[in-house]
Amino acid sequence: MPSLKDLKNRIESVKSTRKITKAMQMVAAAKLRRAQDAAEAARPYTERFNAVMAGLASGAAGSPAAPKLLSGTGSDQTHLLVVMTAERGLCGGFNSNIAKLARQTAQKLLAEGKTVKILTVGKKGRDAIKRDYGNHFVGHVDLTEVKRVGYANAQDIAKDVLGRFDAGEFDIATIFYARFENVVTQHPTAQQIIPAQFEETEGGESTLYDYEPSEDAILADLLPRGVATQIFAALLENAASEQGARQSAMDNATRNAGEMIDKLTIEFNRSRQAVITNELIEIISGAEAL
Repeated sequence: MPSLKDLKNRIESVKSTRKITKAMQMVAAAKLRRAQDAAEAARPYTERFNAVMAGLASGAAGSPAAPKLLSGTGSDQTHLLVVMTAERGLCGGFNSNIAKLARQTAQKLLAEGKTVKILTVGKKGRDAIKRDYGNHFVGHVDLTEVKRVGYANAQDIAKDVLGRFDAGEFDIATIFYARFENVVTQHPTAQQIIPAQFEETEGGESTLYDYEPSEDAILADLLPRGVATQIFAALLENAASEQGARQSAMDNATRNAGEMIDKLTIEFNRSRQAVITNELIEIISGAEAL
């Protein structure tokens, strides 16, 4: 049974931990508001951009002049998995859920005889996947010094991915990130970005507009920008998901610390009462002996 001094030290230690988790929860809540606003503000632009691109892509489908980013290489042998996670931990299952989805995808592709290459964005994703698929790594993007993700960061990542595609290093590229829904719920998502895939819109954009220059020429210019746009949207969703997951995790940790303090306090009081009772028994026994 722990001594009174040990119990008191444990109580003080847990109280200190609770102060830290409470502070981290408040910081995450403040950052979440900004990150959520940024992610939600980007969604209308991304959706409209994809709608226009879907119309252009449907018009250029099957054309021999269609850009390679749309038509693909004609093969699906080599896959590039761009795994986007956080640089820091203490955010619940946010990082592990994305890494788990990426590992499952890599395992499935390898079982089908495909070649898998992995590009990581964020230290936690690299650490989570490195043990099992370290020999498939082809690069890493470090955003440790980035305080707030911007479009320039997405452009740098897109430039790296597009450069590898132009060099013939892969046939299909897929990004992995967490789509933000609320503080409690973030959905791990896999989205193919090369060859570009766009959902058809009702009514069809290509039937409403005549494009000048040709649709193929416009696509050749917009498709690289579309890759950067999708990566930027994924980074914003990740930023909001990370702060939401961290706020939820720190809230749980704070409440758990409070419950532990209550239990330790009860145990401390019982131990102290037992010590006092023993001392009284010894005094009474000594008095009776006299």
